[in-house]
Amino acid sequence: MQKRSPRIAVVPGDGIGVEVIAEGVRVLKHLAPDLELEHFDLGADRYLRDGVTLPDDVFMRWRDEFDAIFLGALGDPRVPSNVHAKEILLGSRFRYDLYINQRPIRLLDARKCPLKGKGPSDVDIMVFRENTEGLYTAVGGVLKKDTPDEVAQEACVVTRKGVERIIRAAFEWADANGKRRVCMSDKSNAMRNVGQLWQKVFRIVAAEYPHIEASHLYVDVLAMELVRAPERFEVIVTGNLFGDIITDLGAILQGGIGLACSGNIHPGQLGLFEPVHGSAPDIAGQGKANPMATFLTAGMMLANLGRPELEVRIIEAVRVLLLADQTTPELGGTLTTSQVTDALLEQLG
Repeated sequence: MQKRSPRIAVVPGDGIGVEVIAEGVRVLKHLAPDLELEHFDLGADRYLRDGVTLPDDVFMRWRDEFDAIFLGALGDPRVPSNVHAKEILLGSRFRYDLYINQRPIRLLDARKCPLKGKGPSDVDIMVFRENTEGLYTAVGGVLKKDTPDEVAQEACVVTRKGVERIIRAAFEWADANGKRRVCMSDKSNAMRNVGQLWQKVFRIVAAEYPHIEASHLYVDVLAMELVRAPERFEVIVTGNLFGDIITDLGAILQGGIGLACSGNIHPGQLGLFEPVHGSAPDIAGQGKANPMATFLTAGMMLANLGRPELEVRIIEAVRVLLLADQTTPELGGTLTTSQVTDALLEQLG
């Protein structure tokens, strides 16, 4: 029986998400014309039109019929609560159990790094952020709301299963990719109950990989060390909140949020891939949006679909464009969004 082509659900999102995902689709069609792409009208416009965020029938179709979701940025000032963004993005992460948020911190052009004397060999880190637990589970509440005695509570929910599988994913990736250092980061000196679980499980899993150096840093120290000596890190594994913060710091080390890509993954199942910059409504529709994070996200998605050689081609093409200043203005270039894609496609050949 002939294997079917991968099916991709394309969700442009809001603001500049619509523009950069359109450019990402151009790249996907160029590199992998056999992919089956289906666009879905989900985002702020749809929510404002008929109140729909992520319908159950679409959720089930994605689960049963698709291999990946290619998602643009979500967020629109016309929806102050961002309810549509939460239900599409966070809803997908939790409902599909996409427990790995994988984000590379990869410097491609030394000139773009704000750290003096650091180059691509110094900033090459893969972060494994736990994606379904921690402080992002919305467990908590408010007591005596709108009174002087108002109390708000947010619970940090952590399970041994959740901790073990993200730590194991980090070690497995390190082992498969020739990396020899894994650092786990927490705040166990202050969050003792959660921290003790992370510490215990990390020691147990690390013992299965004696050839990989396992280390631990409190998250505040990790933040300092990423600025002082990013070259000491190859793989970092941490919880949901800390991973969110650390990877944004890492985005600046590699040249800015416009180069930051991510994958939300459960191995062997549907994955969700998104550039991590915001929807930037202030520049939407002006041709100023940087599509490079979207190109790199498309590369991650292709690698997850079993085509790692295409991700390598995208990374190298983006590197060439950066070094030649064929970028949008925020990275020192003069090109528009679509012109960057034109240059990338020319480089890809």
